[in-house]
Amino acid sequence: MRKAIFPGTFDPFTIGHYSVVERALTFMDEIVIGIGINENKNTYFPIEKREEMIRELYKDNPHIKVMSYNCLTIDFAQQVDAKFIIRGIRTVKDFEYEETIADINRKLAGIETILLFTEPELTCVSSTIVRELLTYNKDISQFIPKGMKMND
Repeated sequence: MRKAIFPGTFDPFTIGHYSVVERALTFMDEIVIGIGINENKNTYFPIEKREEMIRELYKDNPHIKVMSYNCLTIDFAQQVDAKFIIRGIRTVKDFEYEETIADINRKLAGIETILLFTEPELTCVSSTIVRELLTYNKDISQFIPKGMKMND
């Protein structure tokens, strides 16, 4: 079975993240969306809410699991028995950063990273921008997956 993790903060989960997951499902049997807990980041949504929103979005897809973790990404991958890490990249800067992390992860744990380039129309979408729009009470519906519930 080909199992991967898709790690991130996902604050919030955007249409860019959704696109990466959907495309990765074409060659992975199972994807664990791993929500990393990073005390150094100021998040908009608490971890429980992020888990709930993403889990609800994929509730009918048995190939997707949603979990949070508070350790190195490679340790999380090993905990869930994933052999691959999926990452989406939007820019050359993203590529350079992800290449370095992928090299370290391969050396430390033998885990391969698969980079998926963001679809051109989604390169402007980032969780940071969506959080800022939320802060100013702007409509973010075009930037999050259809059917994703932001409020209770």
